[in-house]
Amino acid sequence: MKVLVVGGGAREHAIAKALKRSGARIYSVMKNRNPGIYRISEEATILNENDISAVVSWAKGRVDLAFIGPEAPLEAGLVDALEDAGIPSVGPRKSAARIETSKEFMRNLMERNGIEGSLKYRVVENLEEGRKALEEIGDFVIKPIGLTGGKGAKVFREHLQDEDEALLYLKKIFEGYGGGKAVIEERLEGEEFTLQAFVDGKNIVPMPLVQDHKRAYEGDTGPNTGGMGSYSMENHMLPFVGKDEYERALAIMKKVVEAMDREENPYRGILYGQFMLTSSGPRIIEFNARFGDPEAMNVLSLLETPLTEISEQIVNGELKSAEFMRKATVCKYVVPEGYGIKSKANVPVEVDEEAIKNEGAELFYASVNEKDGEIYTTTSRTLAVLGMDDNIEKAEEMAERALSHVKGEVFSRHDIGKKELIQKRIEHMEELRRNSDRTR
Repeated sequence: MKVLVVGGGAREHAIAKALKRSGARIYSVMKNRNPGIYRISEEATILNENDISAVVSWAKGRVDLAFIGPEAPLEAGLVDALEDAGIPSVGPRKSAARIETSKEFMRNLMERNGIEGSLKYRVVENLEEGRKALEEIGDFVIKPIGLTGGKGAKVFREHLQDEDEALLYLKKIFEGYGGGKAVIEERLEGEEFTLQAFVDGKNIVPMPLVQDHKRAYEGDTGPNTGGMGSYSMENHMLPFVGKDEYERALAIMKKVVEAMDREENPYRGILYGQFMLTSSGPRIIEFNARFGDPEAMNVLSLLETPLTEISEQIVNGELKSAEFMRKATVCKYVVPEGYGIKSKANVPVEVDEEAIKNEGAELFYASVNEKDGEIYTTTSRTLAVLGMDDNIEKAEEMAERALSHVKGEVFSRHDIGKKELIQKRIEHMEELRRNSDRTR
């Protein structure tokens, strides 16, 4: 099978690797020269991934199927255009991708279909509406209604200290940032977790749970980022998530897929649920219309069922099941100095690929450029390493050993996957549950 992979980040490197393992021949479209994807591709081209006509023109006659990595081409209607040109695609059409690209669409969908797990919210378009909503919601989170690369959410008392700062941020949004409208939501207390699933329009097949780490620095400090790393456990759960809580989260995702099918807007592709586990159960923070990054690396490295087989089942509406290895994974990103504030771009990075391989770890190139055999940073994340072993301790140690083979003006979060940080998550949820029991 000839498969088009759209996108040039670590997520797309993971997708391409999984497809290659399944026997696919890879054809790649990306805006930057990702060396990992380039090397395993039959053909690759540098194109703006949102230039729909150019991507479709290049793909026609070359591929049997397409797999879309990032969200922006989905919002631009790439799947619609590819399918209209006779190329079936793993990814939702533009109208269904609104589950991610319009937070207003997502919240309204859940509200009108009576789906549990949503939260109190208001959509606002001007400062007067914003001021009223802030008063009504209380502890709040402000999000631009559209795409912001995972960096648009601002939390009261973390990023915005008072109403004046909140109104200044709303003003920025109303002037065009992230779509020109904002969603003001209640702030939740709990622990975040990610549940991803394959979806064929009706059927949903879940993947192992993953926990991402958004803050740039160790101890969950510093600015929000696109994600500094993530881990998954050998039992496919997380140590602070109970079986009942997992089942409730999966039920929310199933009901969303059912609602979209009922409204004649079927969802096909990868559905990513970002949940906050609260003392009263899981609540949905957001849905994404594609794999998470870095969470894609965790789950795709564990995937035993051929991704080509799953992809065909998705586009044919015949999704059955997917098997994953019973191993733990720890993914850690390497990012340019200044990442999260002002990254050092276009500086060389030394990567000893052979040494990383000898450690047993996997390497995923992200937003880099390769020139004359050298790797250079951009303003975004550079690369990720992933350790996989029988338990989380061994997987984390493997990832750390792999990090030692990357040199340059870069940094990582070394605490991801470590026992102390995971224990902190467990204790946090235990405390929230105890406090909740006392107030009942």
